[in-house]
Amino acid sequence: MDYITAKWLHILSSTLLFGTGIGTAYFMIGAVLTRDPKIIAAVGKKVIVADWLFTATTVVIQPVTGFYLVYLADIPLTSRWVLWSTALYLLAGACWLPVVWLQIKMQQLAESANLNKNGLTSLFWRYFCLWIALGVPAFIALIIVFYLMVAKPV
Repeated sequence: MDYITAKWLHILSSTLLFGTGIGTAYFMIGAVLTRDPKIIAAVGKKVIVADWLFTATTVVIQPVTGFYLVYLADIPLTSRWVLWSTALYLLAGACWLPVVWLQIKMQQLAESANLNKNGLTSLFWRYFCLWIALGVPAFIALIIVFYLMVAKPV
């Protein structure tokens, strides 16, 4: 694969990764703020599917194309911006994995509350707070990775 194709795939997958992440977060937060279990369950189901379809695939494509670009450009893996990008990407991934689990649990709790005509449980709200707490550092980490990819500071 040539450099331009690899770069295009890298940029495209980073756009999908970031766009899907911010989009699903926006819709999930909007659904949760309604406090309506039926809405939360329906939106949560779509968020989970989007995460598996788009986020999971781009999570794999990003490092593959990124390291391939570093190789093609003959950039040392020990460059500070490469090391920082890698560390921050791993941090974002470490936050994302539990977020996916939390989304599944929140969706199940909302579905159960809807079926039983109950309100959302305190466990749902604890999961939601943890979901936010993990999402913020992942978002910040990816913003910094975007900067590092573009600026490539020495």
